[in-house]
Amino acid sequence: MSAFDPKRAQRPDADALLTQIAAYASAPPPVTPLALTTAQHCLMDTLACGLLALKVPACARLIAPVVPGAVMPGGARVPGTSLELDPVQGAFAIGAMVRWLDFNDTWLAAEWGHPSDNLGGILAVADYLARQALMHGRAPLTVAEVLSAMVRAHEIQGVLALTNSFNRVGLDHVLLVRVATTAVVTAMLGGSQAQISNAVSNAWADGGALRTYRHAPNTGSRKSWAAGDATSRGVRHALMALTGEMGYPSVLSAPHWGFQDVLFGGKSLAVPQPFGSYVMENILFKISWPAEFHAQTAVECALSLHAAVSARLDEIDRIVIETQEPGVRIIDKTGPLANPADRDHCLQYMVAVPLIFGRLTAADYEDEVAADPRIDRLRSRMQVRENPDFTRDYYDPERRFIGNAVQVFFTDGSATPRAHVDFPVGHRRRRAEGEPLLFAKFEAAVLAHYPAKQAARVVALFKDPARLTALSVNEFMAELVGNGR
Repeated sequence: MSAFDPKRAQRPDADALLTQIAAYASAPPPVTPLALTTAQHCLMDTLACGLLALKVPACARLIAPVVPGAVMPGGARVPGTSLELDPVQGAFAIGAMVRWLDFNDTWLAAEWGHPSDNLGGILAVADYLARQALMHGRAPLTVAEVLSAMVRAHEIQGVLALTNSFNRVGLDHVLLVRVATTAVVTAMLGGSQAQISNAVSNAWADGGALRTYRHAPNTGSRKSWAAGDATSRGVRHALMALTGEMGYPSVLSAPHWGFQDVLFGGKSLAVPQPFGSYVMENILFKISWPAEFHAQTAVECALSLHAAVSARLDEIDRIVIETQEPGVRIIDKTGPLANPADRDHCLQYMVAVPLIFGRLTAADYEDEVAADPRIDRLRSRMQVRENPDFTRDYYDPERRFIGNAVQVFFTDGSATPRAHVDFPVGHRRRRAEGEPLLFAKFEAAVLAHYPAKQAARVVALFKDPARLTALSVNEFMAELVGNGR
């Protein structure tokens, strides 16, 4: 007799994973000093990415009310703009901004993703709650509470990514943004552990977005707003749970109808370690280049070879790129590239541009630069190979390297040295080198967006961690208001 009886209606206990997530979100362990410091850097960097993205027309047109005129005075403000939106749409706007340029933080494991995507929901809800508190004579949330929420969201998303590979079954990593945002925001709104579990069950019941918009032949701009959509969906689930909306206790494990059977090949989702602050402490920052993270060290290699190669482009016979297995699977791309979203997920393109020009900026993915025939000519001469050592070190929890190597061979038989970098400047092992560059990235974004006096105030705020963490969220967001739409 089958163990699955479709007529059995007895409601089971909640899946263990729902209970684990809800318990952690509602009563997390103390935040470590390293996690808190890293979260401050993450908040700073994520805001920089959002401000830079507002200059991209394709992004800016989405940073708007869900329908024209649907603003909410007293609601969630969107940094760099004058918009005040309901928290759900505010989360979408902030989430889309911070992800648009593929320049915010990254987590790489069996699944990959960008845990700072959750800031869309966290910041929108925090601002809304702070302003509501002031209206009712209560103390508003502080930036310290935002940082704590960020640590929790990073941890939920990142730990679930350690051994669960959603990309291998065709699902996009943003489903983890939806789950993490739902859990943390429900807790921020005052939800009980049971309400958090209910909300998270609905986040899993949504299933997962297809990765098709990240891969040829369908690569497109949805990959830039998918995280905004996910974090805003998390806010919606949280708000519904607070009204008493029910949950689905075996949403993951139910035979035949549950997430694991329907979408995860029948495998059980695993949590390989307790939730703490591991992910924030080890997060990877994209500091130097807006490039898919598996290519960051390849870009660094290419830049180191620029001087030896740029005057000999016509003499190149072949270019050998060694990368990790995920790099081969995700960004090894040949043939025509249709748009910027296609190009910033093409390893060969991200190597060709710095070899030719000695740089890689967001503008280099646009049509004007891509029209240079030298780029595709170099791409056609590239050979991408998996290096098993890079793959091993990529998955090693004590290393978490993202290695790449590049070597250029010329028609006369000569070759450049083999450029090899194991981990980028945004890696924990290069924090001392990376932190000044991270601050410079933030300062440049702020100075380019705000009037001089306002920019100086914002920059000064992040130079004073004690003042920053004690600041109320409503005051913090007021400093970030811009003159844009």
